[in-house]
Amino acid sequence: MDKQAWLEELDRELRDNILGFWKAHALDERQGGFIGEMDSSGTVNAEADKSLVLNARILWTFAAAYRRTGDPDHLALAERALEQVRTVFYDERHGGFYWMATPDGRPSEDKKQVYGQSFVLYALAEYMLATGSSAELALAEETYRLLERWAHDPVHRGYIEALARDWSETDDLSLSGKDLNERKSMNTHLHVLEGYTNLYRVWPSDGLRDRLRELIELHLERILDGETGHFKLFFDDAWTSATRDVSYGHDIEGSWLLCEAAEALGDPELLEQTERAALQMAEATLREGVDEDGGVFNELHEDGRLDDSKDWWPQAEAMVGFLNAYQLSGEERYLQAAERSWRFIQQHVRDGDGGEWHWQVSRDGRPDRTQVKIGAWKCPYHNGRACLEALHRLESLTKEGALA
Repeated sequence: MDKQAWLEELDRELRDNILGFWKAHALDERQGGFIGEMDSSGTVNAEADKSLVLNARILWTFAAAYRRTGDPDHLALAERALEQVRTVFYDERHGGFYWMATPDGRPSEDKKQVYGQSFVLYALAEYMLATGSSAELALAEETYRLLERWAHDPVHRGYIEALARDWSETDDLSLSGKDLNERKSMNTHLHVLEGYTNLYRVWPSDGLRDRLRELIELHLERILDGETGHFKLFFDDAWTSATRDVSYGHDIEGSWLLCEAAEALGDPELLEQTERAALQMAEATLREGVDEDGGVFNELHEDGRLDDSKDWWPQAEAMVGFLNAYQLSGEERYLQAAERSWRFIQQHVRDGDGGEWHWQVSRDGRPDRTQVKIGAWKCPYHNGRACLEALHRLESLTKEGALA
């Protein structure tokens, strides 16, 4: 594939089809902030609750976009999301952020999901990196210290999934109806890692550095199955795995996020270990999780059943993860896998009529139009970030002479 054409396609996709869609369709003009839900035909559900994850991811996406484009419209949308996170989701009494809010801005699920707190940290740090502002650092530090005080496990390491509004224990741990109600999960730890990595870039404190190292080591020692190259998904406090299911999207996403964390930490020995693990995970995903058309399957269940549908976000993460594997190894097959991921996205996942990306397509590429276009989990973060990461990596490779 011509690399200049790929760069131009990525830039156009990011600006017009992803960011342009959210600018045009996601604003809640009645209640403020952003709508909670829109279906695949463009119909808004004005009664849908608003999600902390959605708003934090919008903040991250438009702050990251502003870092690249300098477009004042992107900054304005980041600031709109920042205002929502601060005023609608922030718990003035106990600190931290509510999981869900009503359309008019009252908490509807007030638990402190650690996953959600981590995305706020990720987004606040990105806003500071994009704008040079330091005003948000106090809120980020406060949130970090609350997680360390209440969610961190001092015995077995890592973080429990969720706490009640006042940071006391809760039995309601799971992220969604699809997840097991276990004490710890790969998914939460991957995104605490992600949030702490970005926070470390703006606030390189000794305590944060220690926790970032701990998180990388936990992924390598407890979460990654060193024999298969797959992440284990759910655990009890002592890291006993509760299932042998495989999530191909999380494997390939985790492969490059671990490298990013180790690079930020700056320990050469740990970085070398992480890069070896990343290549093992990329190889396992390429060998087992990629279809003939370049699309990535969702999951392999421990009983052997393959979920061969293809959600939007594993496709986005695959392009980045395979580009990362190519940068680490120089092996052309990883570059080809990244190109095939992009072609699959362009041909099947991208919604050329309605804008943005379809949530899911079937194995033969037909979109599932029953799934929402905007929702608690359907955000511009995976696909927006994939375009930003691929642009950066391809530009770097071109400058280095690694690509023609």
